[in-house]
Amino acid sequence: MRQAFDDFFGPPAGQSGDWVVDLFLRTAETVPAYRKLLRENGIEPTDIKSLDDFRTLPLLDKPSYHERYPLPELCRDGALTGCDMIAVSSGSSGRPTIWPRALEDELHVARRFEQVLVTGFGADERATLAVVCFPLGTWVGGLFTQACVRHLAAKGCPITVVAPGNNKAEILRVLPELAPHFEQVVLLGYPPFVKDVIDTPGVGWGTYNIKLVLAGEVFSEQWRDLVSKRAGVADPVRDVASLYGTADSGVLGNETAVSVSIRRFFAERPELAREVFGDSRLPTLVQYDPASRFFEVHDGTLVFTADGGIPLIRYRIADEGGVLGHDELLAFCAEHGFTPPPGPQLPFVYLFGRSLFTVSFFGANVYPENVTVGLEQPGISDTVTGKFVIESVEDADRDRSLRITVETAPGQTADAARIAESIRTQLLRLNSEFAHYVPAGRQLPEVVLRPAGDPEHFPAGVKHRYTRRS
Repeated sequence: MRQAFDDFFGPPAGQSGDWVVDLFLRTAETVPAYRKLLRENGIEPTDIKSLDDFRTLPLLDKPSYHERYPLPELCRDGALTGCDMIAVSSGSSGRPTIWPRALEDELHVARRFEQVLVTGFGADERATLAVVCFPLGTWVGGLFTQACVRHLAAKGCPITVVAPGNNKAEILRVLPELAPHFEQVVLLGYPPFVKDVIDTPGVGWGTYNIKLVLAGEVFSEQWRDLVSKRAGVADPVRDVASLYGTADSGVLGNETAVSVSIRRFFAERPELAREVFGDSRLPTLVQYDPASRFFEVHDGTLVFTADGGIPLIRYRIADEGGVLGHDELLAFCAEHGFTPPPGPQLPFVYLFGRSLFTVSFFGANVYPENVTVGLEQPGISDTVTGKFVIESVEDADRDRSLRITVETAPGQTADAARIAESIRTQLLRLNSEFAHYVPAGRQLPEVVLRPAGDPEHFPAGVKHRYTRRS
């Protein structure tokens, strides 16, 4: 712990490239669950001596690791006492997933906030009001963000934190009273919620020198420009930053002026985006610290290694994406006539979002299993086939809504309004993230009915996919 403080309050110490091997060996020695997993796979820890050896280790995920062993056995020395705080994320069934953490974990993540707030926004020189708009309570985002920003204040930055959470009325109440006393105001929250706050009529955003820190959603560059204009953000490239954050391990990476400018370059050139990212869709593009997070790619999804309350070794998070070297990506941009502004010489990770299984809406993962229960209710189940497609769609005003296209059973007449109410009821009952993250006014989904065998959504003879990205 003392070393973590020394590293945070001093210059970055840095680590050699094989720190992940050291982390593996320490985890194998001190974490009972991981020791059992290695034994079951016939792996002798002392045989792992290099990064090549490390890459032969089994991949972990939530079902095969976190949900398989008692919670204390996932922690060092088989005890929760080494962790001083518990964070919660919601799984597909709504059953909470517990993530213990310690102050040391926050200090690692605070480095990412430092890069955004200090290096990007100049919060070491300007009196800054940080308004935490992420949900509070046991949920990962709010209290973690509040803690990390306060660590920066303890380091000497003139930052003051206020944490109204995702309470729009409270945000709008404290802002007019506090904002005039600061040189800049930073709103930190999920993109659609922050936009909803900014779209409130009668707020003089232009007088507050607004900056934005966002997480949990992939958004377009058009969205960035629109929200920046409405909030009076001076420079969308430098004053709006997205974080790549997870409940599993905090913040894994963050946008910089370099990554944002490159992303905007690709936004205008989908053919180049496809060449680099393998898809013309525009992913979130962030930079990460390879001395703190180690990324790999397996079958098109991201795998990371990081220390924490639960150390994670080759943990597959199921986000579609990839990794790009700093020099590699900048060289590609230069070949096509673009030079981004100066910035940290750190590698890049890009992500399209969670693969196949979920749709992210106001930072909450919406799972097909939750929607299925809504369609299985009496008076509804006889009128539908059980097939549906979930989408988070954006309208012309860049507002997001949850759209669920439902297949009507042959010869039946379904009631879209009744189905929407039933799905909302089950989402609120089963999915605690949805209940806490999504504003009440946005919780009722838009239900669109399609006939059985609709070729666009329910083609015959094709394996059905329950989620779709717009």
